[in-house]
Amino acid sequence: MKDLLIIGAGGMGRALARMCSQATDEAGARRWQVQGFIDEDRELHGTRVDGLPVLGGLEAVERYPGADLVISICHVAHQGARRRIAQALGLPSHRYPTIVHRTAIIDPSCAMGHGTVLMPMVCVLPGVTIGNYVIVRPQSMMAADVVVQDYGTVAAQVFLGRCAVVEEGAYVGAGAKVREYASVGPGSVVGMGSLVLDHVPGGEIWAGNPLRRLAPGSRLTDRGPT
Repeated sequence: MKDLLIIGAGGMGRALARMCSQATDEAGARRWQVQGFIDEDRELHGTRVDGLPVLGGLEAVERYPGADLVISICHVAHQGARRRIAQALGLPSHRYPTIVHRTAIIDPSCAMGHGTVLMPMVCVLPGVTIGNYVIVRPQSMMAADVVVQDYGTVAAQVFLGRCAVVEEGAYVGAGAKVREYASVGPGSVVGMGSLVLDHVPGGEIWAGNPLRRLAPGSRLTDRGPT
């Protein structure tokens, strides 16, 4: 059993802490001992969240040289945070396990990168490629040959049609549907419940059914703690 640090003490971090504390390996042994949260909000340092300590900011990671890590931050208001934190820590990829809930259905032909999280009841069909530091929230489905690139976020109950592409750092909101062969450009945001029938350009915010452009996406780029 390895130590595990959860980076981010928000809702997703709390869910991951519970999920990972219950995870077991093929032999039925517990896989991780969750040591606590790492969070950049100084007001949380020294407190407890759901019974687990908030150990400090990113500098606290150095105190756990053998621990695995998962970066849980996936709120659209902090788009880009996972990339920023991974680059700031500069740790080797083996420190970031791929975490898949036991109820997720993943075809054996699929490829998944390090630091990626698949939450409960995700369904992934053959030929899907999921990059590094991706978060896929509950009950989302990916049809055959979908690609989700590094740092992408797929919110709950999203459907990605065959050969759809979520490019690097893009965010697909809850309940959205992306038609086969359509794509969401790098760093873009697709709003909740939207219908994507074609290509969403990079760095923009689109939403609705029919889909329409709302704004440039730069306002949602994570700039770290204030």
